[in-house]
Amino acid sequence: MKVLFMYCNEFGYKPTVKTLEQFPDETESKWYNDVQVAFIQAEEKDMLPEHDVTKKLLNNIKWICRKNNTNRVVLHSFAHLSESKATPEFTKALFDRIEERLKNVGYEVYQTPFGYFLDLSIKAPGFSLARVFQDL
Repeated sequence: MKVLFMYCNEFGYKPTVKTLEQFPDETESKWYNDVQVAFIQAEEKDMLPEHDVTKKLLNNIKWICRKNNTNRVVLHSFAHLSESKATPEFTKALFDRIEERLKNVGYEVYQTPFGYFLDLSIKAPGFSLARVFQDL
């Protein structure tokens, strides 16, 4: 799994092109302030039972949120960080597990529409931990 964390003063999206027909139709734009965005690419190896990345991803999200003093998280599927890709179904199920577990401990968690290209608006400050890459 590859993850690019970006702390954003403002983050917004608008669905533009649906790429995976098996996921729900989405048309609504959304905006968030003071949010930790996780650009996540699950890889083929992550689908192996012995390579469960759920705990590592949760720990990394909690760590970066503490460092950036926020409890607001956006999970965004970003299949551009590696040549290896997990199936869309696996990735979406992982996002749903992560969302549920984070919400259970008090985080506000959102997901961008799955299976879409999105117009993104990002306003991100320039400090040390505003952008962090992890290879989990």
